[in-house]
Amino acid sequence: MKLITNLALLLVLSSSFAQQLKSRDFTKEGSFTSGVEGPATDYEGNIYAVNFEEQGTIGKVTPSGESTIFVKLPNGSIGNGIRFGEKHQMFVADFVNHNILEIDLRSKNIAVFAHEPTANQPNDIAIAPNGTLYASDPNWTDNTGKLWKVTRENGFELLEDNMGTTNGIEVSPDGKKLYVNESVQRKIWVYDILDTGFIENKQEFISFDDFGLDGMRFDDSGNLYVCRYGKGTVVVLSPSGEIVKEIELIGKNVSNITFSNDYKKCYITMADRGNLEVVDL
Repeated sequence: MKLITNLALLLVLSSSFAQQLKSRDFTKEGSFTSGVEGPATDYEGNIYAVNFEEQGTIGKVTPSGESTIFVKLPNGSIGNGIRFGEKHQMFVADFVNHNILEIDLRSKNIAVFAHEPTANQPNDIAIAPNGTLYASDPNWTDNTGKLWKVTRENGFELLEDNMGTTNGIEVSPDGKKLYVNESVQRKIWVYDILDTGFIENKQEFISFDDFGLDGMRFDDSGNLYVCRYGKGTVVVLSPSGEIVKEIELIGKNVSNITFSNDYKKCYITMADRGNLEVVDL
């Protein structure tokens, strides 16, 4: 009886803790445009997101919430997903000019890492432990999408065509699996990553009945945090695809997510509010 009572108490406390995970403003509402996306955390704990104050910029937000323009992208480029490679190496998906850009954090030099004219619009990107990039590539007009592998040596290499509206993308912490979601179709797919960086064995990880899907990130325990665009939540999925909890946000159009380096906080970009919200985990 005592064991059952303690277990029941633990379940209640766990449920109560999950319900307490709510967001608060990290940057001022309207400090970013409705195109706020990204976001990514550098080795010093600064958070970067695209379209700070105006389209075509990348904003830098310190851990204390101080926001400034980091760079203005050249040639009319507008960024979307951001990821970090080596210590000072930032990658940005440039959906206007069909590029993956590479930016040096020290010099702020901006170069084209890879270009693909047949891409719809490189959207979100993920990076494997070996440095291989993966990019989602939606076509919002007909609700289809592509999936790409991107390297310095070979540029964009098409992995799959004629998917649903590919959007959020992430590599498992061990580098063995690739996860891709389709926003309109509300599905998340998982693939095995081969030693060559190519993929096989596509399987459905989970699907949802309502609202959209956007950016995704793994925490340090192997749980996948998925932005539920239009619902105003981040759903947390276990490695087996079960819903662990759902975090309530202030805004509704949640576009992407990143973590602090110690995984004690997550930062979320909000398209309808033009800012970042933060959740203490």
